[in-house]
Amino acid sequence: MELLTDIALAAWTLLEQSSLYILFGLVVAGLLKIFLSPDYVAAHLGKGTVKPVFKAALLGVPIPLCSCGVLPAAAQLKRQGANNGATTAFLIATPESGADSIAVSWVLLDPLLTVARPVAAFVSAVVAGILENVLFWRKEQPAPPPLPMAAPTMIACRDDGCGCHQPTSRPAGWWHRVRQGMRYAATDIWGDLAGWFFIGIVIAACITVLVPDDLISRHLGGGLEAMLLMLVAAIPLYICATASTPIAAALILKGVSPGAALVFLLAGPATNIAALAVLVKILGKKGVAVYLASISVVSVLCGLALDGVYFSMGLTAMATIGEVAETMPEWLMLAATGLLLILSLPVFWRRFRPHLPAHA
Repeated sequence: MELLTDIALAAWTLLEQSSLYILFGLVVAGLLKIFLSPDYVAAHLGKGTVKPVFKAALLGVPIPLCSCGVLPAAAQLKRQGANNGATTAFLIATPESGADSIAVSWVLLDPLLTVARPVAAFVSAVVAGILENVLFWRKEQPAPPPLPMAAPTMIACRDDGCGCHQPTSRPAGWWHRVRQGMRYAATDIWGDLAGWFFIGIVIAACITVLVPDDLISRHLGGGLEAMLLMLVAAIPLYICATASTPIAAALILKGVSPGAALVFLLAGPATNIAALAVLVKILGKKGVAVYLASISVVSVLCGLALDGVYFSMGLTAMATIGEVAETMPEWLMLAATGLLLILSLPVFWRRFRPHLPAHA
């Protein structure tokens, strides 16, 4: 009983520290949904070997989608004319990072690792995308027919991202669009992330309470061997960028080097067994090979480089983890935790309601 209490207290502490930043990330994600047109994105990812890859990686870094959630978005980009390199870059940068995971990294990890995470995601996405275009460049296919232009009295229907058009007498107001974005963030985005986030919190709490400090530090303290072990463990996992953050924080507190934690933060969200079969259809077998090889090599190299930076600057990630949370008022963290739990209730109700016994 005491063990369960310790795990519950550790999970509550992690939840309390991260809730405010989860909410901030959801707000940013909702605004991105409303003000970043999918048609505009697709129009810039077609021709070229390098430029579309850079654009796709830049656009993918702030968008909060997991490795499975990004698949339909990437498939749509491909159908709208994005080349394979740009599609690959988007597929890597998007799940490895995101506005929500960056916000949570800021509070649960230290500032240097928070900055290194999206930078490494961008680098791995660009490397994979350029390699895809250079190694497997195909003769350009005719561009797909342009999407029908909306009449002056039409606006894009973006409530569900369908890209359809509906007549209206005047464009929706700014405040109306913001409310749409917040509703989308609270239902669709948090609906995709909530389950995995709470699973990540529980796993992190179990690591904190159950795993002896010397066990992890002995085998995953740092170096190439530790990063390769982390890579092997992370690639088959299905875990989103947000849920991987508290786990990485718990591992660092147990003695894992920041570089090895970065490998987990990059490889875990970007790959999983369930998504690979779909990736074969989108990119082809050779494209998936480039995808996995690029993530593996770049994440390990970035991890080694990050450990080198910490060593050269005399920094210790373990000493600075969670410092941001300590500066926040307790009442504010409690209020954010309560609000996040309230937002989670309808998410879990929709998920478990079909499995409840029918009322007579």
